[in-house]
Amino acid sequence: MLLSLTLIAVCAAALLAGVYTLTEAPIAQAKAAKQAAAKLAVLPQLDGIVVAEEAEEVNDINIYRAYVGEEFVGAAVETAENGFGGIFKVMVGFDAEGTITGFQVLEHQETPGLGSKMQEWFGAATGKQSVLGVNPGKANFIVSKDGGDVDAITAATISSRAFLLALTKAYNAYMGAELEATSAATQLVEEAAEEAIVEPENEEEE
Repeated sequence: MLLSLTLIAVCAAALLAGVYTLTEAPIAQAKAAKQAAAKLAVLPQLDGIVVAEEAEEVNDINIYRAYVGEEFVGAAVETAENGFGGIFKVMVGFDAEGTITGFQVLEHQETPGLGSKMQEWFGAATGKQSVLGVNPGKANFIVSKDGGDVDAITAATISSRAFLLALTKAYNAYMGAELEATSAATQLVEEAAEEAIVEPENEEEE
């Protein structure tokens, strides 16, 4: 019996390793294609725009600068933040002045129907929930529940705070500002995350 179990375990491990080897390259290619498409999607839609393939890294945030000819027109900035369900990644576009031109949530672990609505909610065409056309350096770029200008996703305040914090960090890195690790927004996210650990069955409170 011991020999049989050992053989089964060895075969299963070999099978998993084989599947991983076969799928590793296609998965990496798919991620790279998604990233390249996101860089173009979030930037101003200008004829002849060219986005740098190599990133400029600032505080673990990747900045891909964009040009039309020799004119600098903005950048696509890839950043990550810890939300309600775990780390999520987002690509956000800025014009040359720092106004948000678009964003794409690349991956997330937020609650379906709540925090997972980041893309649809903050990309809405109208309303205080939209971040499009907003300059984080000129607006009160926190959720309205905390006295800011942006409405949080209904019943997903923690995810909303984390999302706006991610975009704020992207903006600061892009504009060359030093990240404020002890900002009020960071503290709110950390406090909310601690509460979530105590009561894991509760979703983000409104």
